[in-house]
Formats: sequence, structure tokens, C-alpha cells
Amino acid sequence: MAVKHKPNASQADGLLMGKMLHLALPVRWSLVGQDGRGPLEMACTYDIHPRGARLLGGHDLSLGDLVMVERGRNKALCQVVWTADPGSQLAGQFTVQCVEKKTPWDEELRQLEEEYQPVIVVGSSSVGTSSIRQENRRRRPRYSVDGKAEVIDGVQYVEGHVEELSEFGARISAKDLPRPGTDFRLTLNVFDVSMALKAQVKYLVNNLGMGVEFHEIRRGDRPLLEYVLSKLRKARNKSVEDFVPVEVVTEPLAAAG
Repeated sequence: MAVKHKPNASQADGLLMGKMLHLALPVRWSLVGQDGRGPLEMACTYDIHPRGARLLGGHDLSLGDLVMVERGRNKALCQVVWTADPGSQLAGQFTVQCVEKKTPWDEELRQLEEEYQPVIVVGSSSVGTSSIRQENRRRRPRYSVDGKAEVIDGVQYVEGHVEELSEFGARISAKDLPRPGTDFRLTLNVFDVSMALKAQVKYLVNNLGMGVEFHEIRRGDRPLLEYVLSKLRKARNKSVEDFVPVEVVTEPLAAAG
């Protein structure tokens, strides 16, 4: 995968690339079907981006549903591309992607910039605290995963795949990898959930992969990372439960003769 200039994002790109703001805006939405539009429902944006938004206040929605999202006099026809598990901490959230180029929050996107927060909130920069922080990183469980990744450095980016994920880092396979010690912006997409982080390359794996350490996470994305990790944790626990142990019984050999 060669290093490329960052292209203009299209609908097919999903939610992986581009600016995303954690911003609460009241909106109304209604389901659009063959029989026309359904009743208006109230919702609130959780994140907004140039192609859509993540909303809180959805129910009885399925992937592929068309909805009309309205904010004041601005409205846009959108498609549902993700819904949170009803039993999870993100219950009621859903993500829409606008069918048209304009969104009801274009003005906010022009005026505001993304904000990032430390992955680990530490009140002191002492050596002892730093040692504890590194120990905490090593103790966090890592999960095998199949996801997409983009390493973005200025106007260039490298596409790759997420092979392992933890609370504080990831292992990514790709070509044209940056050197260890390089700081970069990383976007991840796992279970159709997109997150943005600022990370650093810690080591390379046979020039085909790299271990990265998360330093900052985009404001509003921490619950998404926790959501993804919880799904991976449940999947691992289920695989252990599905394993049926086999009892091996040994008997002494019969005496000869």
C-alpha cells in the first residue's frame, strides 16, 4: 500500500476520514419510506462530520433506513449506517450518512476544529508516575481484531489493517510504515465504529506491521473505544465458554501374562 495524497472523501469512504466534532445540536428526524415520511422524532447530535453525524435518540432503526434530519430550516436526507447494540452503554445512538453533499451543520464544521484529550489522565509528570503509566499500558488486555486503519501525516496517509487493539495501543499491518518514534494522526474503524487518535510508532514488525501507542483521543471518542473493547471482550469470553473440555482418563496397563 503506497503512500498517497489524501483524496476527497466520498460516501463510500464511510466515517473513517475527515474532521469530526463532538458537538450537541438538537435536531428532528423522521423515517422516510414508500408511504412517505413518518412522525417527527427529537434527537441530539453526539458527533458531526462533513458526511453525516452520530445521533442520540433513535429507536426501531435498521441499517439502510432512510431518514430526514432537520435542524431549523436546514434538512438533509440521510441513510442509517450504524446502530448501537440496545443492551450496550451506547443504546439509542445511531449514525447517519447524508445522501446529499450539504449537511444541516455545515456552518459549525467551518468554524470549529477537532479537540483531543489525553488517553491517560495523569496529574503528575514525575518519574514514578511515568513508570506506573507504562506498567498500566502493559497490563491492559489486547484483543485480536479485524479493522481498518489510516495513518495520516500531513497531506499523506497510509492505509492498513488493525490486527490487535487495547485501551492504550494497537498493532497495525501496512506497507510504507513510518519510522519508530514518529508521531501521527490515526483513524480506526472497527465494527463500523470510527475513532481518531494521536499516536506514536513504538516498534516495527518485519517491515510489514507496527506497534503504536495512543497518546490522545478525539473528544467524544473514548466511549466508542470502550464500546469496541467491550464487544471484543464479550467475544473472547464467549469463545472460552464454547470450548468443551475433554476429560482424559488414564488406566494402568494390564500386567503381562
